[in-house]
Amino acid sequence: MLQSTALKSEFLLDPSVTFLNFGSFGACPRPVFERYQRYQLELETEPVQFIAFKGTAYLEASRKVLGTYLNCDKDDLVYVTNPSYAVNIVAKGLNLQAGDEVLTSDLEYGACDKTWAYYCEKSGARLVRQKINLPLRSKEQFLEDVFSGVSERTRVIFLSHITSTTALVFPVAEVCALARKRGILTFIDGAHAPGQIPLDLGALDADIYTGACHKWMLAPKGCSFFYAKKEVQHYFDPLVVSWGYNSSTPSASRFIDYHQNQGTRDFSAFLCTAAAIDFMNRHNWTEVAAQCRALVRRNAARFATLLNTQLLCEAESDFLAQMLSLEIQTKTPELLQAHLYNHYKIEIPVMRHGNRCYIRFSVNAFNSQHDLDRLYQALSEIKHAKKLMDQV
Repeated sequence: MLQSTALKSEFLLDPSVTFLNFGSFGACPRPVFERYQRYQLELETEPVQFIAFKGTAYLEASRKVLGTYLNCDKDDLVYVTNPSYAVNIVAKGLNLQAGDEVLTSDLEYGACDKTWAYYCEKSGARLVRQKINLPLRSKEQFLEDVFSGVSERTRVIFLSHITSTTALVFPVAEVCALARKRGILTFIDGAHAPGQIPLDLGALDADIYTGACHKWMLAPKGCSFFYAKKEVQHYFDPLVVSWGYNSSTPSASRFIDYHQNQGTRDFSAFLCTAAAIDFMNRHNWTEVAAQCRALVRRNAARFATLLNTQLLCEAESDFLAQMLSLEIQTKTPELLQAHLYNHYKIEIPVMRHGNRCYIRFSVNAFNSQHDLDRLYQALSEIKHAKKLMDQV
C-alpha cells in the first residue's frame, strides 16, 4: 500500500481538499519549499551578492545535480520557467521557411500547439498535426501513425513524452531513433516525465528536450529545463537578449551564457532541484511511483465503466503511468470542474481537447484509494442525479 498517511504530512496541500490534479502544477514537499524560502531570504538579505556574484556558481552547481539525474552534460542544460518557454525558444530559433513542415500529433498540449501554429503561420511553414489512433494498441501502430506524416519537407518532429489532456506515455525513444535515420530533428516535450517515469537523456538521444522540475520532480513552481545537444545549440538565440550576449566574462558555453544570464530575476526555484532529488531519494521514489501506477491501473476499468467510455490504452500497458484520462460527455467541462471543487472539494481537471472533453486524475505519494473512491462517489451522484455533466 502507498505510504500516503506518512508522506501526506510532507506536503503543504490543504488537507480538506482531495487533490487529484498533481499533473497541472505539481506540489512542493515541505523540506523542498523550506529550502526555496531560504534561498529567497538570502536573495533579499544581500541581492547584489546573490544575483551578481554568487548566482553563476549556484546555478552551475544546480545544473550539475540535474545533469547527473538526467544523464547529460550540465552545460547542455539551461533552466527556464516552464516547458512552453523552451518551445518558444526552439520554434523561433529554427528559422522556419515557407514550405518547411513541423510534424506533431493531434494530442499535444495547447500552449505548445499554439506556439508552433504562430511561428508556422508567421514563416509560411506548415504545422502537420498527425492523427494518433485511439486507443493506443501498440508501439508499432503509434510509430506508423506518426511517420505517415513525414515528408521530404519535415524539419522537426515535436511530441510529448507524456500527453497532457490524454495522459498517454508516448514511445519517444523509438521515434527519436527512426527520425535520426532520416536526418530529422527531434524535440520532446517532457513536461510530465521527470519524476514520474525514468528519464535518461543520454539513452533517449533526442536532439532537444524540455521538462518541468516543478511537476513530478517536486521542485518549486517556475522550475523547468531546456536541453539541447551541442551540435544544435547554435540555432537557439535567447528570447531575451541580455548580458550573456558578447559577455565580458564568457563561460565555456555560449548556450549557457545566452539563456542563463537574463538580468534581474529570482532564480531561487532553479536552485532547489538538488533538494527535490534528495527528497525523492530519501523516500525511495522509484517504489512510490510504482505504487502510484498500480493504484491508477487498479481503478482504470471501474471509472471507464462509470463514464461509459473506453480506456485510451490498456491499463497494464507502458502507455499509462501516474495519470489516467477518460473521455467524458459534457458540453460544459469548466462548470463540471468547478462543481467538483465547490461541492465535493475535489481538485481535478476537466479539459477540452478539440471537440472532446477529458477528466484526468493524477496519483502521487499522498493519494490513497480513499481519494479515488471519493471521486467515484461524486461522479456517481452527479450522473444519477441526471446532472451529467451539463446542468451542474
